Amino acid sequence: MTDRKKTTIVLLSGDYDKVMAAYIIANGAAAYDHEVTIFHTFWGLNALRKDENIQVEKGFLEKMFAKMMPRGVDKMGISKMNFAGIGPKLIKSVMKKHNALPLPQLIEMAQEQDVKLIACTMTMDLLGLQKEELLDNIEYAGVAAYLAEAEDGNVNLFI
Repeated sequence: MTDRKKTTIVLLSGDYDKVMAAYIIANGAAAYDHEVTIFHTFWGLNALRKDENIQVEKGFLEKMFAKMMPRGVDKMGISKMNFAGIGPKLIKSVMKKHNALPLPQLIEMAQEQDVKLIACTMTMDLLGLQKEELLDNIEYAGVAAYLAEAEDGNVNLFI
């Protein structure tokens, strides 16, 4: 019996299209029986934010970051041609027309396929994000945990 191949992804971007690409790759790798980890750091943590406003105690700077960052994947902009928020609506319309899964469903599919979704705890501290504000059933770890996953990875991506 051979060991499963490993795919790791560092998700730094908070752009809808880049997050979508990361989850498409993750789901594809999981379907090919890879052990998959997505390490969400900096703006990539927004992919794990809950849609609803969660009341938690925050300092002034943490409140400012919370207001500037999108709450939930459906509020993310796209990397090119955002057009003051019209771009994401256009891409979602095209996706629907072509029966492509929307990002929230890609995230659910990843969880169903046991893709490890890890939130970077150092970045959470820097941005003032708390566990209550993020999706359920994810893991929390620092960069050392990602490096341990990536060390014997067959595919390591940075998005």
